[in-house]
Amino acid sequence: MAHDILIVDDETDIRMQIAGILEDEGYQTREASTSAEALSAVATRQPSLMILDVWLANSELDGLQILEVVKRDHPALPVVMISGHGTFDMAVTATKKGAYDFISKPFKTDVLLLTIDRALEEARLKYENESLRKLSPYGMQNDLVGLSSVIAEIRRSIEKVAPTDSRVLISGPPGSGKGAIARAIHAQSQRRSGRFVSLACASLTEDTLEAALFGTEATKDHPRHVGVLEEAHGGTLLLDEVADMDLATQQKIVRVLHTRKFQRIGGENTVEVNTRVLATTSQDLQALIAEGRFREDLFYRLNVVPLSVPPLAERREDIPMLAAHFMERSAQTKGRSPRPMAPDAIAALQGHDWPGNLWELGNVIERLLLMATGASHDPIHADAVAQALGAGTGENAGSKWDRATEVMSQPLREAREAFEREYLVFHLARFGGNISRTAEFVGMDRAALHRKLKGLGVAGTQRQKTEADG
Repeated sequence: MAHDILIVDDETDIRMQIAGILEDEGYQTREASTSAEALSAVATRQPSLMILDVWLANSELDGLQILEVVKRDHPALPVVMISGHGTFDMAVTATKKGAYDFISKPFKTDVLLLTIDRALEEARLKYENESLRKLSPYGMQNDLVGLSSVIAEIRRSIEKVAPTDSRVLISGPPGSGKGAIARAIHAQSQRRSGRFVSLACASLTEDTLEAALFGTEATKDHPRHVGVLEEAHGGTLLLDEVADMDLATQQKIVRVLHTRKFQRIGGENTVEVNTRVLATTSQDLQALIAEGRFREDLFYRLNVVPLSVPPLAERREDIPMLAAHFMERSAQTKGRSPRPMAPDAIAALQGHDWPGNLWELGNVIERLLLMATGASHDPIHADAVAQALGAGTGENAGSKWDRATEVMSQPLREAREAFEREYLVFHLARFGGNISRTAEFVGMDRAALHRKLKGLGVAGTQRQKTEADG
């Protein structure tokens, strides 16, 4: 989607000239000739950038006064001032009042375009930096790491759906990477030059959620607040954990998705937006619909393309790459050298069930970086992983065998079978149910491993998952 640029100049020819130049470059434009028209246009929808003439005939406010109002209510909106009678003092004054730059008429086309491009890029970077400060460290687009069939299928789905502009409902357990998938969809879409705005519905109350979505109109005590629907115009809005919306807000979202129009709280202007909406949920929306806690019409409007994300325990073969990825990131942010992981440490990580999914794995890797003993070049071993997992759960979750006491009371033969069963089930889970890779690791022939599993009573899901392999 193209950036929306508001051109404010009292000369029709100048407005048309600038609009023609910008539209040839793919921008969308709106025009205003007076302060009333300009402020009304901003009230209708905040533009991506404003080009503002200093002198405006038949206008209540001049350009510098308009600049003050705009910067008061919309401090992040970039404004490029233009004037045919500009002076150095005027340019300094405009800059002090918040203008991005000052261009004298007659201007050169390449200078105007370069200035606009730089202003938009600077605004984008400021917004992204602010967004990244609020973002979970494990919700980044490049967290789609791994070689499993599961992650490969998710990547293929993203490639198919990203360019379509369809709404996507991403479901999966907390911390499984739903936010990373949403960012990847935006990055591969036609809207990638626009903003990606995420609204954490779970962090807001019924009173604050509506204001965050739709914004609030200015009062004598508070400036206008732009909601995320308007902020994401031309880009993508992610409704994170959409099931946490109250029913009244759900109804308003249904109407917005249908009309693409809404009013700010306390306002009378109708705001019209072109925003792609993605949503995530870790809850069963069909069950919530049956309980009367989620609107069925909203579900079908959001669920145009469903995309399901499995828990980390179902893609254990990706854990070595994810561990290396999180280690590199943690080392970079902490100003340390990344620690190598020994094979027994990787095995311990793959054997854990990861109820917290990527969030938990990222925290454990950071804990290992900071707390594991030894020099920075020494490999981290399984005992350190067990300690790191225990520090996060209140028990030594990574190193103890829950059935040890029971097995110690059995005769040798039964105890050996119990150990073999647990050992093989552990490594089957570690290698995602892949019989060939499990057999190679444990040092058995594939057919012999099949027979051993059958003899130990390891059947059902664990063995069925292996039938398509090798």
